Amino acid sequence: MEIDGIISALIIGTIIGVLGRLVVPGKQHVGWLMTLVVGIVAALVGTGVASVLGVADTPGVDWIELAAQIALAGVGVSLVANSSKDRPKITSGR
Repeated sequence: MEIDGIISALIIGTIIGVLGRLVVPGKQHVGWLMTLVVGIVAALVGTGVASVLGVADTPGVDWIELAAQIALAGVGVSLVANSSKDRPKITSGR
């Protein structure tokens, strides 16, 4: 993969991650780095799902692929937000 492919993957992953945060109701306690990671993973998995369904290589905007990516990012953000909520908080013994 060339550098422009890596940069575009980071940009698309960031956009997908932010859109995933927007579709999840309420406030999520997820950092921007984790949002980026969730977005990149959701973009890759969503593209794979669209390829399996045969809707990934259509002319123009692939709306089904984009919807799958955003939905997966929303699920990923929800899972990350809920897993961090269940962690016990470390407090000092004083």
